[in-house]
Amino acid sequence: MRPSTACTIRRSASAAMIGLLMAVCAPERTRANVITDWDEKAIAAVTPLASLGGTSPYMAQRMMGMVHVAMFDAVNSIERRYRPYLEQVPAEPAASKDAAAAAAAAAVLATIDQKTASDVKTALTAYLALVPDGPAKSNGIKLGEAIATRVLEARANDGCDAADDYRPRTTPGVYVPTAITLSSMWPNLKPFAMTSPSQFRPRPPIPLDSKEWATDYNEIKDYGRQNSDTRTAQQTETARFWLVGPPVAYHPFVRKLVIARQMDTVDSARLFALVSVALNDAIISVLDAKYHYNFWRPITAIRNGDTDGNPATDRDATWQPIAPTPMHPEYPCAHCIQSGSVAGVIKAVLGGGDIPEIALTSPTAPGVTHRWTTMAVFTEEVATSRIWAGFHYRFSTRIGTEMGLEIGEYVVKSVMQPAALSR
Repeated sequence: MRPSTACTIRRSASAAMIGLLMAVCAPERTRANVITDWDEKAIAAVTPLASLGGTSPYMAQRMMGMVHVAMFDAVNSIERRYRPYLEQVPAEPAASKDAAAAAAAAAVLATIDQKTASDVKTALTAYLALVPDGPAKSNGIKLGEAIATRVLEARANDGCDAADDYRPRTTPGVYVPTAITLSSMWPNLKPFAMTSPSQFRPRPPIPLDSKEWATDYNEIKDYGRQNSDTRTAQQTETARFWLVGPPVAYHPFVRKLVIARQMDTVDSARLFALVSVALNDAIISVLDAKYHYNFWRPITAIRNGDTDGNPATDRDATWQPIAPTPMHPEYPCAHCIQSGSVAGVIKAVLGGGDIPEIALTSPTAPGVTHRWTTMAVFTEEVATSRIWAGFHYRFSTRIGTEMGLEIGEYVVKSVMQPAALSR
């Protein structure tokens, strides 16, 4: 185990870890392929990270990015159809892709902490028991472990564990809320594919004295209020559905798409790796913009509506959103850039935004199922959910989605392209 290469987050044994053990060792449902199997196991392993606060939700997505690029480079080293994300390791053509991908994923996940390493080892042993013994299996395992080592080394000093040095804006002696901001160091994180964190930095937020500001302010003031009389029951449901964060918010969507389209192992690995890279770069990009512009959240703006210099924005001293506001600046919308990046990758890979019907549930809206047949409808739902939740202004959701689409398309054009394009 290499703590220095994984930005280890310490945590004690808990009910969450018991759940992880059950998840990774339970009998498999009907499987699509090794990539979807280990995406599901990886989600179970990293989900406890996303519940710890601090940088954890994004650290979980970072870990998923490493898992998927490792699995891709492993299976792509056996069947060389695409450019590698990092590198192609010499491999026997007969090596087992299942063994290679599983070993690569497990080796990355084992760096989270000692308890996870033990759980993942148990899961890997059970999984590899389904692969026939022989040179193909042993060669696949060695390949997967070698690729995982290279991926971990490449991300070892990416800045994920830098100190939180965010400086709240105040004047001497004046109180400001003391909660720790979320991932203030990520604007300096090494991107997975972008050339720099600021590569897709958007234009500044709209002026506070503009008509558009007043329109968006009053929309979220009415629709995003905790006990809104304007928001419908369906809109409230959608707002709560998307309170879930990464990676749980998006990886199950991709998993179902891969299964619906019956993608083979290499193409599944590539799509997942492209989405994971795009999601990580989208998060880096949006946090760069958020901390660069430091724009106020609706709960701050609405409680100070008499200070923005706009006569069309009335103050509401007690206004609150549906749930606690995420602890980082508002502009632009993070969920929007994430969903946009997923859509950008899928549209570029599949040649359009139409998809087989995908149905998802959400841990933040129990008993509710949402369905989509186009990526445009998917991204629009995510964007409007953040308005209805009281977290983001409409202009911020629009800019966030546009950024995500650009990043997704950029990633597909920049990494893991068909091998023929490199000749």
